Amino acid sequence: MLKPIAILFSICILASCTPWRSFDKETHPQVPDYGDTTAWACLPTHHNASDTVPPNSGERDMQATAAVDVFYIYPTLDFSGANWNADIHDRKLNKRIEETAIRVQSGAFNGSCKVYAPRYRQGTLACFYDKGGNGKKALDLAYQDIRAAFQYYIKHYNKGCPFIIASHSQGTLLAYQLLQECVDTTALRKQLVAAYLIGYHIEPGYFKNLKPSDSATQTGGYITWNTVEMGGENSSLARFFSGVCVNPLTWKRDTGLVSAANNLGSVNFTFKKIDMHEVGTAIRKGVLTVTPPVDKGYKTFRTGCHIYDYNFFYMNIRQNVEQRVKAYLSSH
Repeated sequence: MLKPIAILFSICILASCTPWRSFDKETHPQVPDYGDTTAWACLPTHHNASDTVPPNSGERDMQATAAVDVFYIYPTLDFSGANWNADIHDRKLNKRIEETAIRVQSGAFNGSCKVYAPRYRQGTLACFYDKGGNGKKALDLAYQDIRAAFQYYIKHYNKGCPFIIASHSQGTLLAYQLLQECVDTTALRKQLVAAYLIGYHIEPGYFKNLKPSDSATQTGGYITWNTVEMGGENSSLARFFSGVCVNPLTWKRDTGLVSAANNLGSVNFTFKKIDMHEVGTAIRKGVLTVTPPVDKGYKTFRTGCHIYDYNFFYMNIRQNVEQRVKAYLSSH
């Protein structure tokens, strides 16, 4: 597995690497067939990394009896710079996705939800540094896959049950588009328990109907944050990520300092244990700032904690998903 600190340095080193061909001249990976189960990283009927919980944590995978689904979109994990879009059949990449994002992020929902996560032709890291239009075209291609996967999920898997949209980083960029087009102004909005749109900035008023959540049990809205070290709220990274922000230790948008005593447990990428009271939080200038991690298993770079947006708040997320699911089911 690619270690977290290696991921951070890979991002910095490879940021300047872009495919030598333009998007229009590149041979794109095969279009996913979402009727084929191999086009899904997670299905509740198939064993996968989203079924796991940290050892000796007391947590359980409850997908077999869950009354709510989660449609999860993973972040950018192709740093190669060789192409504009990733191939969903790339075994090495799929293993990285499963051992990092799927296990830690989508797995945080398995206590209350059945987990669905499509593989998609994600835009590679180069997309976010390209200024010539190729990156946007690659991300548009990625969105075509996500929209097709969601439409397949609704038609063949959902069966009218409530659902959550969850995402991180590039996944959240695509989730914004998906919610705006397919949920915000459609009948599906009535089925939306909540959207956990983590790791990508969003401006107020982006949606017509969906509003940011401001309590632990509010349903039908969205929750979002971007994490930086406390004191780093003026950095260029923080300015890029600033926008609507909900504090995952209170599930409110107030700006008060929240003690790490309210942090129910974090997990690093080894996924071997729950680390209690790892970071405290405060919203500053539209980003979530965190106190320095207590455990040495969380390495940060240039004040950025982007890869730990879910990790730091793993147990709080699990608890909150349960709270929102119960609130939704009791009122519907």
